[in-house]
Amino acid sequence: MEKKKVVVGMSGGVDSSVAAYLLKEQGYDVIGVTMQIWQDEEEAVQEENGGCCGLSAVDDARRVAASLDIPYYVMNFKAEFKKNVMDYFVAEYLKGRTPNPCIACNRYVKWESLLKRSMEIGADYIATGHYAKITELPNGRFALKKSVTAAKDQTYALYNLTQYQLSHTLMPVGDYSKEEIRGIAEKIGLRTANKPDSQEICFIPDNDYAGFIDREAAGKVPPPGNFVLTDGTVIGQHKGITHYTVGQRKGLGIAMGRPVFVTEIRPDTNEVVIGSNEDVFGTTVYAKNLNFMSIPDLEGDLEVIGKIRYSHKGAPCTIRKVEADKIVCQFHEPVRAITPGQAVVFYDGDIVVGGGTII
Repeated sequence: MEKKKVVVGMSGGVDSSVAAYLLKEQGYDVIGVTMQIWQDEEEAVQEENGGCCGLSAVDDARRVAASLDIPYYVMNFKAEFKKNVMDYFVAEYLKGRTPNPCIACNRYVKWESLLKRSMEIGADYIATGHYAKITELPNGRFALKKSVTAAKDQTYALYNLTQYQLSHTLMPVGDYSKEEIRGIAEKIGLRTANKPDSQEICFIPDNDYAGFIDREAAGKVPPPGNFVLTDGTVIGQHKGITHYTVGQRKGLGIAMGRPVFVTEIRPDTNEVVIGSNEDVFGTTVYAKNLNFMSIPDLEGDLEVIGKIRYSHKGAPCTIRKVEADKIVCQFHEPVRAITPGQAVVFYDGDIVVGGGTII
C-alpha cells in the first residue's frame, strides 16, 4: 500500500517539529512547509543572515526538516493572511469589537489555503502541531476532542474548521503533554527542543494593538470620545475606542476612587462605558457565524459547557437557535467579560459541539 502523503505546517517551533517526526515514525510520507504570512521578504532574508531578530522561523523549520530527512518548502500566503486576518482584525476593532485573529487564521489561512495547495500537490492530509485531537463520531461527523493536557488544549481556537477540513487533518501532538513533546524533541536532538512558546499576536510583536491599527487604518481610526456611566453621565475622555476591550481595568486613566472596568464599547456614539466589577458579569450571550462540529445543526435546547475566551475554563449553559445563523446562550451562573468579537465555543465533555462569534 502506498504511504499516505501529509503536508506538515512547520512554524519553526517545537510542537510542529515533533508533529513532523511523529508522522514520519507512523509511516507517512511527510513534507514540511512553512507558511510565509506576514514577514517581509527583506526581513526574512535579514533574519536568516542573523539580522535584528536572530534566526527566523524559516531557518529553524528548514534545519528541522533536514535533520528529519523530509522535503521542505516555503509557501507564500501573504495575500490570504492580509485579507482574512490583518484586515479583519483592524475592521473589528474599528467597530468596537475584540477579534481573535488566531481563529480567523486557522480557518481561512492555515486550513483553507494550505489544504487547497497541499491537495494540489497530491497530499492526502495536512497536519499541525496543535494540542487537540480529531475524532470520527458514531453519527459519522468529525469533531475536535480536547488534548490530553488541559493546560495547553487548543480546541477553542479551532472550533471553526469544516467537516472537509477535519477529515483531511492530522494532529499527532494532541496525545501528549508539552513536557513529553519537549522530551521527544530533546531525545531526537531537535534544535527547537527548548524554544520558548510564542505568546503575542504574531503580526503585532510589540503588543501595541492600537498603534498597529493607527498605522493600518490611517484616517479611519475613531477619535477620542467620552467615558460614560451606564446612564450616560460623562466622566472623562477616552483615547479612542480601539484602545479598549470589555473587562479592561488597567490603563483607563480615570480616577474614581474605586476599581472600575470597561463594561461596554459603543461605536455608534464613540463612547466607552465604565462600571464596577459586578457590571462586567452577565449570563446571556448571542452569537452568529455559527459552525457546528459534532452535530449537523442545533435543534431545540441543548445543555453544554460554554467557553467565552481562550483562558476561560468553561461553564454550564443552555443554547438554542433564534435565527438561521444566530443562537442565544444562557449561562447558569454569571460569567465575566462577555466580549463582542470573541468566540463562544461549546463542549459536550471533551468533544467540541461547535461555536460562533459573540455579538
